[in-house]
Amino acid sequence: MASSIDRTNLQRVVAVINNKGGVGKTTLCANVAGIMGEGNWRVLVVDLDPQGNLGLDFGYHGTDRDDDGAGLSKALLYGDLLQPIEVRPNVEVVPGGRLVEYINTSLAQQFGQSGEAATRARLSLASALAKIGDQYDLILLDCPPNTDIIQSIAVAAARYILIPAKADEASYQGLTLTAERLDKVIDINPEVDLLGVVNFDSSASETVVRRDFAESVVQALGGEEARASVFETYVRHSGSTAKATREKRLLVHELDKKVKTGEKWYESIKRGVKHVAPGPQSAGSVADSLYAVTQELIVRLTEKEEEAARAAEVSANV
Repeated sequence: MASSIDRTNLQRVVAVINNKGGVGKTTLCANVAGIMGEGNWRVLVVDLDPQGNLGLDFGYHGTDRDDDGAGLSKALLYGDLLQPIEVRPNVEVVPGGRLVEYINTSLAQQFGQSGEAATRARLSLASALAKIGDQYDLILLDCPPNTDIIQSIAVAAARYILIPAKADEASYQGLTLTAERLDKVIDINPEVDLLGVVNFDSSASETVVRRDFAESVVQALGGEEARASVFETYVRHSGSTAKATREKRLLVHELDKKVKTGEKWYESIKRGVKHVAPGPQSAGSVADSLYAVTQELIVRLTEKEEEAARAAEVSANV
């Protein structure tokens, strides 16, 4: 089964996944993509969530470019070519939305069959991405929580898994369920690997919390070797920044730039007008944390690829 698809164009596919909702999967996908796009990486984000919240972060929600998941559904169910939309320089998105529910329902029937039909269903996303994967330096899959079928096809398509999690019991349970999902696709995707676990919604003062977070990740993933999977960087918490980015349809680093370049309160007073802040000052610290997480992601990705290259070289010489 594993050889039934050419994975040459799938070597930079990262599934951002946790079975728990509200842990920052969409926020991480959107902001990492935006930051890497500014660094001239060609990035594709696939919104696999029926809620389609990626459209709020990138600002295309409710516009004529938002197909509510229709294109994604046609690609996975009927073999149509994916048609991403450009949302930022070097960043494209395959929109999600309510029509993704049809993917879940239709594929569930095929999953229940045996033989070729089941394999084709499990590899539907991998097959769609393999057709266009060579156009991108990185592909991020924004996975929904509590949707077994969608999560399974995402993991079957991915080379790496990235798990955002908060420091709470529900997130740790989500980690465990995610690990179990990896085990279910190992027959058709034996090379899938854990890129890391990111602590989402933390603060600079919570050093003890993050230390306990690492211990909980080790327990949830079932082994001391999992400790190395925990990112040293983390995404800072700010409710006001999260609210402002969605309202203004900006990514965090874009909001931060507006805050830093916007008119100061004393300049408004000098002009005799009421000062309207372009955003909260906390946007800067959140943006810095997302830049740091993105940098660590690139380092980890590079290290994984170097390890794979060395292993391939050793195997070839045996």
